[in-house]
Amino acid sequence: MTKDSGKDLPVDSLLYERRERVFLVLAGIFLSSMTLLNVIGITRFVQLGPMSLAIGVLPYPITFLCTDLVCELYGKRRANFLVTLGLGLNVFIIACLYLAQAVPAVSPETMPPWQMLNLAQPVGMPNGDTVSGSVELFDFIYSLTSGAMFASMMAYVAAQYCDVQLFHFWKKLTHGKHLWLRNNFSTLISQGVDSFMVISVTFGAVWLAGGISTQQMLVLMGSNYLFKMCCALADTGPFYYFTFKLKRYLQL
Repeated sequence: MTKDSGKDLPVDSLLYERRERVFLVLAGIFLSSMTLLNVIGITRFVQLGPMSLAIGVLPYPITFLCTDLVCELYGKRRANFLVTLGLGLNVFIIACLYLAQAVPAVSPETMPPWQMLNLAQPVGMPNGDTVSGSVELFDFIYSLTSGAMFASMMAYVAAQYCDVQLFHFWKKLTHGKHLWLRNNFSTLISQGVDSFMVISVTFGAVWLAGGISTQQMLVLMGSNYLFKMCCALADTGPFYYFTFKLKRYLQL
């Protein structure tokens, strides 16, 4: 018998509880980072050195560290379950946005003053629409984010499942050795898939309409991937540290 949180638990029960708690923490960080990407998305672009980035990209590389840790500690099945859960959450978010858009707004007499925007000039949106004049704030946000969320969901599905498959491919190929190889190679390739898809789907309509140049598209793709590549290489140290510590803590 051993003690945990003041209660006597068998060793097997304690290990089970520890493993489920750690998985819950990793899943929570993964889902929070993914949701934050969809919430803030392309609402603002920032300049980090030579990179022009949507702020939604900033927390996203953490998701790949989480899936790699789940792959290493819990196996392929748990990792795929986590990615599928994230896909379901993406669908839920898009459904909530669609429902909110479909429900009629309150009358102008009872409408809060911040609910309407008065645009001085027409604004081109990522989905190819143009909004101008007096527009409801939610309609503006919906036009801005709905296309980007659909793009991020498509990129998410391709990149995350790709990451899990490649991680286990490299693990099997190296017979469980060389953590750095499966961590970096799986993430670098899947991040490239994600960067290409999310930019091409989000801004594809604007690019075809001539609202954004090919050079700007390439800069966005390159900046997106460069940032994720730097994060992927930088998380090698944390991946080694957490893998070593958690394997001892979870007695794996």
